[in-house]
Amino acid sequence: MSISKAVKTAAVSACLLGGVAVTANTASAAGSHFFMDIVYRTGPYGPSGTPVADGVADYINMINARDGGVNGIKIDFEECETGYNTDKTVECYERLKGNGEKGSVAVAPLSTGATYALIERTRKDNIPMVTTAYGRTDAAMGAYFPHVFMTPITYWGGASAAIKYMGADFGGMDKLKGKKIALVYHDSAYGKEPIKTLETLSKKYGFKFSKHPIAHPGLEQKATWLTIGRKLRPDYVLFFGWGVMNPTAIKEAAAVGFPREKMVGIWWSGSEGDTVAAGKAAKGYKSLSFHGTGGTYPIYKDLKKYIYDAGKSAGDPKIQGQVLYNRGIIIGMYISEGIRAAMKKFGNHPISGKEMMYGLENIDLSPARIAEMGATDLMYPVQLSCADHEGGGQAYIQQWDGSKWNKISDWIEPENDIIRPMMLASAKAYAKEKGITPRDCK
Repeated sequence: MSISKAVKTAAVSACLLGGVAVTANTASAAGSHFFMDIVYRTGPYGPSGTPVADGVADYINMINARDGGVNGIKIDFEECETGYNTDKTVECYERLKGNGEKGSVAVAPLSTGATYALIERTRKDNIPMVTTAYGRTDAAMGAYFPHVFMTPITYWGGASAAIKYMGADFGGMDKLKGKKIALVYHDSAYGKEPIKTLETLSKKYGFKFSKHPIAHPGLEQKATWLTIGRKLRPDYVLFFGWGVMNPTAIKEAAAVGFPREKMVGIWWSGSEGDTVAAGKAAKGYKSLSFHGTGGTYPIYKDLKKYIYDAGKSAGDPKIQGQVLYNRGIIIGMYISEGIRAAMKKFGNHPISGKEMMYGLENIDLSPARIAEMGATDLMYPVQLSCADHEGGGQAYIQQWDGSKWNKISDWIEPENDIIRPMMLASAKAYAKEKGITPRDCK
C-alpha cells in the first residue's frame, strides 16, 4: 500500500472528526495474506507513530514488489488511524479482523493500553498480536498467551537492563545500595509496566526507588522536574515517555539542571523525533535500544530500488534510517517471517490467524537468516518457541551526541533469573482469573 498525500489527509480529517480512518491497499485481499496495521499519524503521539507506520508499510510493499510477497503471495494490509486511542483501536480491530480470504493473519496495535484491551478478543478470534517490545510483559509466556508475541524484549527486561547499566556506571551492582533512582512515566498501562520490576530490584540491591507519573499527553511536567532537580536529586532517572512527552521531559530536565547523562529512556523514548525536537538540551541524553540505527544496512538497497526510487515511499524520505523507521521495518520483518514459517508448515496459500500463530512461534531469525534478509546488525537474533514468545531479550544503551545516536554499551542481558519467575507467576494469576488452561509446552 503506497499511501498518497490525499489518503493521509483523509485519515487526518477522520481522526479530527472523531471517527476511525481506514486506508486500504489497492490490491485485492483475495489470494493474499491480510494484515491489520493499527497506526496513529495524528495527535500528540503522531510524531512517534508516523515513522513506525512508514517503516512497516515500506518494508511490506518492498517484499510485495521484489518477491511478489512471501513465496509469491502478496501481503495485503490496511492502516487504521486511531490517534493512539484505545477505543478506536478496538473499533479498528473489530472492523478489519475478518478481511482477507482467511481473515487477518495478525494485528500490531502499537499501544500497550490497546494490547491489554485486545488480549481476550484476539484469543477468542485466534488472531495473533505482534507487540514488538511493548504490551503486557507476562504475555511473553507462550503457554498462557499462545496468541501474543512480545518479541524481542519485554518492558520488565528493559527495566532490568537499565538497572544493570546504572550499576555498572556506579562501579558494580553492590554500589547501587543507597542510590536514588526515579521513574518518570506516562501515567498509563505502558508507563506502569516496569514498576513491579523496579520495586523488586530496589529490594535486592538497596537503591531508593520513587515514582513520578505524568498525565496524558505529557506537556505539563514542570512540577515533576522541579521536584526531581531541586528536591529529590536522584542519581539516575529511568524515563518511560512517548510522543510529545519525550522532548518536553528532556527540555524540562535541562531547565532545572538535571544532567541528561543521568537520564535513561526506554526504547520508545529514544528516537530522533525526541532529541531533535528538544534541541541542544538533548545532548548527552541516553536511552535503551534493541536494534541498529542508520540506513546503511543491505536491506536499504532493495528499499531504495523498489520503494524510494519508484516513488512509493509511505512518508517523508528524511526519516529513512531513523530509530523508529527502522523499528517499523523490523515489525514488517516479524510479520513476513511469521507468514513464511506458517507457509512452510501449512502450504503455499494465504494463511489464517491460527496458522500464523504457529508461524510466529516457530520464527528462527539466526545470524545466517538475518544476513539473507540484509539486516545484519540491524536486528538481534531471535528464536521463539511454545513457551517463549520473547526470544532472548537483550538491549544496549545509546547516547545522543547532538546530531546522532551512538551505541555506548555492550548488549545487556536482563536478570532473567528474577524476571522470568515473576512473569510466570503473573501469567498463572491471569490464567486463574480468566479460567484459562495453559498449554503443555514440553
